[in-house]
Amino acid sequence: MRIFSKIGLEIILLKHIMIGDLNHLPVFFDKKGDKMARKEFIRLIEENMTIMDRLMDRMKSKMIKNMEYTRSQMSVLVRLYLGGRALLKDIAYREFTTTPNLCATFKNLEAKGLVLREVDAKDRRNTWYSVTPAGADVARNMIADFENNISTVFAKLSREDEKKLTDAMTTINKVLSNMEVA
Repeated sequence: MRIFSKIGLEIILLKHIMIGDLNHLPVFFDKKGDKMARKEFIRLIEENMTIMDRLMDRMKSKMIKNMEYTRSQMSVLVRLYLGGRALLKDIAYREFTTTPNLCATFKNLEAKGLVLREVDAKDRRNTWYSVTPAGADVARNMIADFENNISTVFAKLSREDEKKLTDAMTTINKVLSNMEVA
């Protein structure tokens, strides 16, 4: 399940890269004092995020073929399951979409009994969404399928390469976790 939170962080990083807001990234200087090391750092982050995105698309497309839910429905359902009850506008922000686009997704999920919709009693402009027990079961199955697909994608990896990737990702996770706290 941790893969979703790290991928979420990568998406946030990608968003900052796309809008040019790189001030939160550390500056690395080489011996000459220029910013070449930072440019290389940013290039590597972008390259790795692109590769991870392609691998995720491959995994998700396999999942979607075997399921009755759209990619948007799957993403929203898992996000609600992992993150808990949330406002429509907050989910739209995290999904990089507009609230009207999400309304159709939620309408379908609600009709299938997977999501519960609740208008905020204090402010009727706000709508809260949460997963139902049936929605939690579907989300758990989606996560299990996702983990199986990760296993399949990396099945041909040698033990040596797996160890290298594990060590590198452990370091990346520690650094990204420190960025989350900051």
